[in-house]
Amino acid sequence: MINLEDIEDMTCLTRAEIAAIAEHEHLPELDAALLGEYLMHAHKGPQRVMAMICDDVRDALHGGDLAHARALFQTLRAFAAAHPEAQRGSL
Repeated sequence: MINLEDIEDMTCLTRAEIAAIAEHEHLPELDAALLGEYLMHAHKGPQRVMAMICDDVRDALHGGDLAHARALFQTLRAFAAAHPEAQRGSL
């Protein structure tokens, strides 16, 4: 039987990136993995994923959760390095 880890492994996103999408969209991680994979193949989808992670960083900073903001910022940096197409163009 396929489980969450199997589905996460089939996407082009890391578990931290999927967790950030889940946090941003208020979705279970399974749904976030599917949404993230869809977005990564959609026009301007990688930019949308990057924007979600940026929003999460901002929300953590505004909420005073510096540890979470740092972790999300590391996720953002890793995402930008792995997906340079997310930095091209704007939403």
